[in-house]
Amino acid sequence: MRRHLEPLRINGRPAPPLPEAPTVREATGLITSLTSRLKPEEEVKPKQLLGRCPEPDRVAGCVRSFATMMREKKGQDLETWPATAEATEMQPVRSFARGSRQDFDAVTAGLALGWSSGRVEGDVCRIKALKRAGYGRAGVEPLRRRILDAP
Repeated sequence: MRRHLEPLRINGRPAPPLPEAPTVREATGLITSLTSRLKPEEEVKPKQLLGRCPEPDRVAGCVRSFATMMREKKGQDLETWPATAEATEMQPVRSFARGSRQDFDAVTAGLALGWSSGRVEGDVCRIKALKRAGYGRAGVEPLRRRILDAP
């Protein structure tokens, strides 16, 4: 309140508005996006976001390296990544790194191999949503017709 009222007392004009802080989704998008895909006016935003303190910069580097492994299918690079991630002070990143170590072979295969079960998972999710939509109102046969007729 003082910061806002002091300029009014001095020159009669309100204090300039503070820049809006990015949402979590915007910050995540800035950190994980390729710098080559950013528009020229957006290139400054990640630097401003990460320039506030060193810890987000370390986390961003860790997240970017994992995103690069995913994008370029470099599962072999995963061996050194968990140690780097666990060195950060961010608990979610450390937890993710510990989880990746628990099922290391599966995570490495997921990052290295070209095929995915994403399509099957999407279909399962769609079927569950259709089932929930008709919960208690239809038997197996109407649900079967609905699943087969759905786009």
